[in-house]
Amino acid sequence: MAKIKNPPNQLVHSEPRLLGPDAIPIGPLALGTWRMVSTDLRANTLLIETALDTGLNLIDTADVYGLDHGGVRFGQCEEHLGAVLSATPSLRDRMFLASKGGIRPPVPYDSSPEYIRQAVEASLARLQTDRIDLWQIHRPDLYTHPADLAGVLDDLHGEGKIKHVGVSNFTVDQHEALASYLQQPIVSTQPQFSVGHLEPLRDGTFDRAMRDRLVPLAWSPLLGGRLLTGEGLRPELLTTLDGLAQREQTDRTAVAIAFVLAHPARPVVLLGTQTPKRLSEAVAALSVSLDRTDVYEIIVASEGQPLP
Repeated sequence: MAKIKNPPNQLVHSEPRLLGPDAIPIGPLALGTWRMVSTDLRANTLLIETALDTGLNLIDTADVYGLDHGGVRFGQCEEHLGAVLSATPSLRDRMFLASKGGIRPPVPYDSSPEYIRQAVEASLARLQTDRIDLWQIHRPDLYTHPADLAGVLDDLHGEGKIKHVGVSNFTVDQHEALASYLQQPIVSTQPQFSVGHLEPLRDGTFDRAMRDRLVPLAWSPLLGGRLLTGEGLRPELLTTLDGLAQREQTDRTAVAIAFVLAHPARPVVLLGTQTPKRLSEAVAALSVSLDRTDVYEIIVASEGQPLP
């Protein structure tokens, strides 16, 4: 694989990520639809169009989305996205559609072959499409053997219902166990990662991604909005982010997004805003310059203790 060159001392990776054996280009920013609970078709369509026009070609959803953020039922966000695709079919070919399943309230997790097949086929119906480009196990079911899960995923892949397989919120060992039984590669991993949640740096998630050329999809990059309010965050972290924002002539949000983009695993940042204007503004993060001094300063400020 050819090395990607950045300007000297610049760690922020703004180039497309290459996903899977076919090296499908994915924008460094993506749209997460876990808050798409509005029934306003025009507003939802404008959001998707803005994302695609801005270079956010990966659109992420899940069957459980709709049970929070003001939603009222399981599958609601997939239904709303499906309504957009039905009303404007041309959008489907412009996006890389990702969904997830395996959370089954109130069980809570079910990756049995019978349920996974049911979940994928139900998502296809709600999304009004014949394929899901990336389907991820949302959270691991501790009581399904990975061989059984791999078998149904390979079958669904062979039937053309899912094109690629990924995992979400898996430990490295859980990932390894599933990968050992699959006939196809796992192409993505979806961990929580932000300036306030640094676990993937040290728990092996990003190391595994770099080893196997997986694309990490970083969820909650702005800590569910807490980054804007500062709630529950160390004052020194906010001071550090604001200082870098002033230097870069941008805002705290752009610096926080740039921090996620700076890791050499080249994560994709999943943005959950439902405001087209904020999606357009998020692109400013691609122009932020962070070097090693900057990213380690953020880590120290986040953890509240010096590095060894």
